[in-house]
Amino acid sequence: MKLGIIACGAIVRELIAIANLEGWDFALTAVPAQLHNAPEEIPAAVRAKVDAWAAQFDVILVGYGDCGTAGALDQALAGYANVVRIPGPHCYDFYGGAVFTAHNEAHPGTFYLTDFLARHFDALVWKGLGIAQHPELRPLYFGNYTHVLYLNQLPAHDEEARARAAAEKLGLTYVGAATGLDELRARIVPLVEACAARAKRPETPPCAG
Repeated sequence: MKLGIIACGAIVRELIAIANLEGWDFALTAVPAQLHNAPEEIPAAVRAKVDAWAAQFDVILVGYGDCGTAGALDQALAGYANVVRIPGPHCYDFYGGAVFTAHNEAHPGTFYLTDFLARHFDALVWKGLGIAQHPELRPLYFGNYTHVLYLNQLPAHDEEARARAAAEKLGLTYVGAATGLDELRARIVPLVEACAARAKRPETPPCAG
């Protein structure tokens, strides 16, 4: 199986780690993580990558949740015979699994950080949302939040110090959880393997169908 991975820039390292653990023959290209500040642009950006790669791989794994596209990403991918997307609304769900669900139910006013987002908090959030220049925006964005939950995927890339600093800047209670990659791996491995098996039978429906 030749696997193409089209990933959000925020989860590249994690997808590479899983692909290497599985021993997959893969190539990866990334879509800028900054598009999360404009999710309406994600479907077109991903589809352009898929169009460029569709004929080159047995399976293409789209490394995104719905990510705020309100179903538009799945619509953009519909009809491709060999394309699958990670199931779930966003990376906090497919990293955290039950940990995310339990915390979200107990503390709905939570701002979530992954390794990537903790590492780039200042650029993507503090400066990206204009709070650095206009501190009066902080309560407008985060006034209804109570907690920061940092989900750590790879121990070698622990960003707890930055996550704690982000919580302090936002004036929120810090919580950390070492989630690892088990939940993400459990979601994508059967998906990729099933699509690879289906791709060998041209008469079957598309992988995403």
